[in-house]
This record gives sequence, C-alpha cells and structure tokens, in this order.
Amino acid sequence: MTDLLKAVEAPANPNIPDLRPGDAVSVHVRIKEGDRERIQEFKGTVIRLRSGNGGQNGNFTVRRIASNGVGVERTFLLRSPRIDRVVVERHSQVRRAQLYFMRGLSGKSARLKQKFN
Repeated sequence: MTDLLKAVEAPANPNIPDLRPGDAVSVHVRIKEGDRERIQEFKGTVIRLRSGNGGQNGNFTVRRIASNGVGVERTFLLRSPRIDRVVVERHSQVRRAQLYFMRGLSGKSARLKQKFN
C-alpha cells in the first residue's frame, strides 16, 4: 500500500528554500492565461507555515499590503510545480509560529525586527 502512495506522491519542489514565519519572500508563480504562460511575482511576509507532517499538503501563506492599504494573503503548496522559485529577501525575528496578529496591524507597527545571523 505504501508503494502505491509513493507512486502518486508529488516530488518536492527544489526551488523552494527552507522558510520560516516572518521571512520576507518573493514568490514567482507561473500563471496560465489562455494559451500563454507568464510568471507573476508575489512579494510579502510569510505569516504561516504548515508542514503537513512531511506529507503532500504542506503549505505556506504570504501576506502583502496592496493598494489603499488592503491586505492580501495567498497560500502556496510546498510541492506545487506552479512555483517557479522563492527568493528569501530577509529573515525577521518572531516569537510565534503563526503571525495572525499582523492582520490587525498597519503602517510602522506592522514592521518586524530583522534577524542578523
């Protein structure tokens, strides 16, 4: 039975580095429009990372502030072949696994302290 499950399993995407909550990332996603395909960039902060216990359904949620101060969140699958690449631009120091409190913050209070290694 486990051989059958492994045959159906999607391979891990090598273009996704190790992510942590609080990371400022740029996710490059392949978008299909009609018969054309293009790459769209989604820049923001990782507010949630769900590993799925090493299974198929691990995902991460990225939040950014769009025009007029409207917050936009987008969830990406860790094993998705649609993700072209993920670039970690900076690591932030956070003390929580899920940063849902960021939804209620705006402006300067929504900044996270940068972590220096």
